[in-house]
Amino acid sequence: MDSAHVAVGKLDAAGFWQVWQRFDVDGKGSIDEKELDAFFQHMLMKLGADDTIMEENLRKVKQEFMATHHVSNDGRTQIKELASMFLSEDENFLLLFRWETPLDSSVEFMQIWRKYDADSSGFISATELRNFLRDLFLHHKKVIPEAKLDEYTDTMMKIFDKNNDGRLDLNDLARILALQENFLLQFKMDACSTEERKRDFEKIFAYYDVSKTGALEGPEVDGFVKDMMELVKPSISCVDLDKFREILLRHCDVNKDGKIQKSELALCLGLKMNP
Repeated sequence: MDSAHVAVGKLDAAGFWQVWQRFDVDGKGSIDEKELDAFFQHMLMKLGADDTIMEENLRKVKQEFMATHHVSNDGRTQIKELASMFLSEDENFLLLFRWETPLDSSVEFMQIWRKYDADSSGFISATELRNFLRDLFLHHKKVIPEAKLDEYTDTMMKIFDKNNDGRLDLNDLARILALQENFLLQFKMDACSTEERKRDFEKIFAYYDVSKTGALEGPEVDGFVKDMMELVKPSISCVDLDKFREILLRHCDVNKDGKIQKSELALCLGLKMNP
């Protein structure tokens, strides 16, 4: 089994990232040479390698890696070196782009989307994508050459604009940017006691209340709705999101101020909060 060749194309950027985070705990983009064996073993498990010949597969993968890569003087291996071994060209590009420009939450993602989908069409053009990328790098205090900006834009359009209409939709941009797991996946509301549900509700509300005003509004509502919908429907359109947002506001926004107060959301979820 030529493990490296088998691996390429069978794993996406998000899958690689899930394994990578186990090892790069300080977020520096590299792991210690001593962790390579464990990293490779986790990758092979992720790819469904045969447990009965794991040691042999592990030896082959490490041997191939060491033959083509050099460990740096500090004994650490960079994410880009390992990613190129397991990911296709497109997925490798996405992983490294998202590594350079991480987002904090779905709220931040929806702030971006609403800004660039100014006409609420549910799509952004190549020109809008280019402007978005420039702003995203500036947000991370990075200035990149115009030629590099063109390269990023062209590559992303090539990967995602499958019908060649010069536009990307909400899911396309989400896949370009999102590496983090849906925040709501860590909660199991149906298996919790009342007190546990209240505790989880406090965590959830605090996460989406980015402005710390005690109410969800604008992109905070959008981010909450996006994550809620993706629990049951992984691929959603902007039209779907807007419809569910309207339904949520209609049921929860008791005082009709266009926001969802903490007490209003608790009431919608059947929770009686202490005054």
